[in-house]
Amino acid sequence: MVPSVTAIGVAADRDQVFAGPMELRRKRAYDTVAADDGFRVLVDRLWPRGVSKERAAIDLWAKETAPSAELRHEWHAAPASEWGVFADRYRAQLAGESADALQKLAGLLRQHPVVTLVYAAHDPVHNHAVVLEEAMRKLQDA
Repeated sequence: MVPSVTAIGVAADRDQVFAGPMELRRKRAYDTVAADDGFRVLVDRLWPRGVSKERAAIDLWAKETAPSAELRHEWHAAPASEWGVFADRYRAQLAGESADALQKLAGLLRQHPVVTLVYAAHDPVHNHAVVLEEAMRKLQDA
């Protein structure tokens, strides 16, 4: 079983989220796992279709920080031109209802020098992992 942020239950210190520099990356769940991926975090609410747990090599499943089911459904039905609207709504979710989960995730990740955010979306530019990475970097720089 892949642990989740809630299952691990580490509380993040809101004043010092990251202890040192951390390299944060993004990678599709369908791409080959590499030794230099570091700590691999699945950031989707649903497990990637057709990918075994062994092949995914996920260290943590952060589904609590993924877009809500409602937001995910809306994005999948929207044209790419609506990316900005989705990104803004997801940022609002991360600042609101998912803020505690984001802080817990940040607390867990601060001990890893390299972290790869793993996602299933086909588009490497217009997906929630981009927004989540942005939010994590803001916490890291704070």
